Amino acid sequence: MTARFSYAVMLVVAVAWPATRADAQRALPHEDALHYSIRDRSTVFQLSDSTRPYLMLGLQEPVQVLENGGGWARIRTHDGAQGLIRAEDLSNVWIRISKSKQSVLVYRGTQLVERIPADLGHNFFADKERRGSPGDPDHWRTPEGVFHVVEKNAHSQFHRALVLNYPNEEDARRGLRDSLITDAEYRAIIDANRTFSMPPMGTALGGWIEIHGRGTGQRANWTQGCVAIPDASIDRIWDWVHVGTPVLIDPD
Repeated sequence: MTARFSYAVMLVVAVAWPATRADAQRALPHEDALHYSIRDRSTVFQLSDSTRPYLMLGLQEPVQVLENGGGWARIRTHDGAQGLIRAEDLSNVWIRISKSKQSVLVYRGTQLVERIPADLGHNFFADKERRGSPGDPDHWRTPEGVFHVVEKNAHSQFHRALVLNYPNEEDARRGLRDSLITDAEYRAIIDANRTFSMPPMGTALGGWIEIHGRGTGQRANWTQGCVAIPDASIDRIWDWVHVGTPVLIDPD
């Protein structure tokens, strides 16, 4: 996990794990103002002149919003630089998936804005370790950890789908340690996760874990590891979510 992404996830930690909230607040005292860039190379302009570029933000780079108005946001970066950015280039939306409650929780900052019943994998209570199959349905599991949306598929066979970056770096390290993937596959997964591109989906670790439609709304367990929610729910959150939106899949 990169330092940039770790900083952005401080907000997730502060909300999702209250026991660590005090520590998170000391590191990030203005969590409600924390946003992140939804575009690669978003332009930040000088405070004194909104026509003069000042610096560029990478995808999912975190910033603190100091003031909003007129379509612009005055921001401070993690290293203290201040400037103006178009408000449409920022988001504070993130998703938490509670496996024990089989629910998708959508937040804007610390505010819970949507709670959605979710269908999960056949063996949903265990963490995903490898690719499942009809002959090995025990490994049709929903993974746990911190992920992000890597692609939006508006033409999915399951209505609409938000593709997650499983396997991520942690999965790659485990897969290499357990001799499930090759050195080349490990490097490809690491490179993809650090550039917010699609990781290899065909390794022994499995892939194509999505938040998609066609959910029953009954918290059933029928997917091959994906998170299925009702079509109306994924339609409602579709425009809130971007490539890079953080997703925490929590066993609790």
